[in-house]
Amino acid sequence: MFKKLAAEALGLGDIGKIIPSQDYDKVDSDDYILSEDNERIFFLIKSKRDEYCFTNRALIHIDGASALDKKRILRRYEYYQFPFSNIALQTAGTIDLDVEISFHIGNVPLMISVSKGQIDQLKDLYKALLAIQQEVHHNQSILGFSVESLQKAITTVAAGKQENVSKSQELQHVNEYVFNWSKNSYEKYNQKDFSAIFEKYINN
Repeated sequence: MFKKLAAEALGLGDIGKIIPSQDYDKVDSDDYILSEDNERIFFLIKSKRDEYCFTNRALIHIDGASALDKKRILRRYEYYQFPFSNIALQTAGTIDLDVEISFHIGNVPLMISVSKGQIDQLKDLYKALLAIQQEVHHNQSILGFSVESLQKAITTVAAGKQENVSKSQELQHVNEYVFNWSKNSYEKYNQKDFSAIFEKYINN
């Protein structure tokens, strides 16, 4: 027992297992997904201390920070608010028992180990995270270009003077247009649901 606690306290032997979809209802993460908003689990890794639950909207991390303490911390990272970066996959060496996927989600670094026998499934997750990273970056770039274009248009309109239109009326029209444009663009380019990407790459 003491050897087991010491190994866990040192981070040894805490190799995660990829949970099959038919068992998602048996893990703790299932209690915290927003099923009322059509959120669902696409990939889940469970170790002795932690759960890493990848849904179509967010990464839910149930963090069992210490093997000596039953207290657990729940953290949720929406993909559009916390973009993926520095995604890496480390395959197993000759004597290794595990393979690792590491990444930053927002500014938070995470490294997850699983049994090397599940490397093919981990490769699927790697591809999915890369695709989400690229999609979020694309959306942010398009939104940035659109904002610059709108600002130039507003400057051009403000420099002109429409006949029979008061400054207050002109300001009202511009304000209404900018508000509606901003609302529509935010909804369009801040994608929250990445189901299509997971369905394309995850085969478990």
